[in-house]
Amino acid sequence: MSGTYSRFWGKIRGRMRFAVHPLFLLFGAFYACTGRLFLFLISTLVAVMHECGHAFAAARCGYRLDKVVLMPYGALISGDIDGIGLKDEIFVALAGPFVNGATALLFVALWWLFPETYAYTDTAAHASAAIAAVNLLPAYPLDGGRILYCAAAQRAGERAAGRLARGIGLFFALLLLGLFVYGCFFSVNLTILFFSAFLFAGALGGGRPYVRIRVDYARERKRGLEVRRVAVGADCTLKRMLSFLRRGKYVEFIVYDGQGGYLGELSEEEFAAILEKESIYAPVGSCFLQK
Repeated sequence: MSGTYSRFWGKIRGRMRFAVHPLFLLFGAFYACTGRLFLFLISTLVAVMHECGHAFAAARCGYRLDKVVLMPYGALISGDIDGIGLKDEIFVALAGPFVNGATALLFVALWWLFPETYAYTDTAAHASAAIAAVNLLPAYPLDGGRILYCAAAQRAGERAAGRLARGIGLFFALLLLGLFVYGCFFSVNLTILFFSAFLFAGALGGGRPYVRIRVDYARERKRGLEVRRVAVGADCTLKRMLSFLRRGKYVEFIVYDGQGGYLGELSEEEFAAILEKESIYAPVGSCFLQK
């Protein structure tokens, strides 16, 4: 375990890159002018801790998230997670809220032991708890939305999961927009409006892009790639076979004729080559006999 932490912090020191969105500086100046610079700095620190949680989880799974962009309302991390499996993506998504939730609980424990520290740590504790709770909302592109997407994709496929993620994202965006309009009768809360626009962009932007059929798995094989074998009949269409493809897994098809006799096997590369020249409604048997 200590070796894992050492490798992770080695990446943080040597390879983690930071960038600043122009609006981040503008928001910082606004908070400074309104006497809330400390709140802004604490919120930024908590957001960076959140993204570092994602980076640590990705490193544990063999992937790298190494670029943090400081945004007006938090931070965003990116890097190399191409080909990550759905279960690993859930683990990475959960890591950010977990870090913030654990931080908030540690502060609560500190107050229990040393009540006098409350006045110095209450802002950080409340910010940590708030970021953890908000990110667990099941609306894409929040962490909760990513978790929902991956969980649904495991059962119903990525296309159906994308529709579900967009629908729930739109629901929360409209709900927040309604709360903003209602709140305008009392006091204007621009934070709710900006957050609603953020969720609208995530939902209308199409959610997570569909995963294309990959032919070159050299990168995934370096990390280890699970093989999934699927038996199909000769009358099974190529379109139906597409539904068996899973992100993070290599699929091999075993083809049988109408009497249950063995015809042969198709690797995922061979299946992709067939798709380039045949209709997706063609039965695999006819394509297989042409090999």
